[in-house]
Amino acid sequence: MPARVSEAFVIQTYPLQESDLIVSFLTRDSGKMRGVAKRARRPKSAFGAGLERLSRIRISYFQKENRELVNLDGCELIQSQFGLAGDYQASVALDFLAEIAEQLLPAAEPNEKFFRLLAAALEHLRSGKPGAAWLSTTYFALWALRLSGLLPELDACLGCGAWLSSPESPAHAFFQRSRNGLFCQQCRRDLGGSWELSLDSRTLAGRMLKEPVANFAGMSWTRETASDLRRFLVQQIETQIERRLITAPTWKRLNYFPAIRVTASQKNCTCL
Repeated sequence: MPARVSEAFVIQTYPLQESDLIVSFLTRDSGKMRGVAKRARRPKSAFGAGLERLSRIRISYFQKENRELVNLDGCELIQSQFGLAGDYQASVALDFLAEIAEQLLPAAEPNEKFFRLLAAALEHLRSGKPGAAWLSTTYFALWALRLSGLLPELDACLGCGAWLSSPESPAHAFFQRSRNGLFCQQCRRDLGGSWELSLDSRTLAGRMLKEPVANFAGMSWTRETASDLRRFLVQQIETQIERRLITAPTWKRLNYFPAIRVTASQKNCTCL
């Protein structure tokens, strides 16, 4: 059976037996797939560093009929994210992007738009611009929900249908964990604990759904910028997948601690 070759992003890997890996990867033409990389954990593996988190690769694989897992034959590294390993903030962002992709993407459904979204988010993250981690993750989470068909209406109350974005008199909008969508001030009373999604963040989200990520690079992005929007997006994702994101608590803690850059000497320190 001839091998299929596709451009792909490595999403996650899982150990299998002593020397193999199960690899979850997003192809440009066939969507998310899973396969077995034989002997990938050995020192002289033919896969080399190509199976690192969110590496962009050209992968070849064999797919047998009625088999969920494909057999990976080899890969060629196109773009590594290794250069981001020394930036703790960017490294956490990579984990965040990978987990969202793994959780939201169905198996074997072509989704080139999602592939291009991930490529754009990673490109901006590699730019090293101030606040790149905050912009890339916010933009990615918003569009990941949109492309998955799970993004709720941002301009209307889910409870009563009231319009929240009237130009003359915009209303307050609130959200709650485990509930889809936004609610007006009146319907909020039935929610219990809730958070407000500000008008500025709703306006920003509306722009993001119409413009490429590069258009927002000129903004001053800090951990406070659109923090309520990121909270809303994370909670919407968790509501849909019916579990907490593993990376979300770490990402949330970055709101309270400064960015940490690991130097070459620190990488070799046994105490880290």
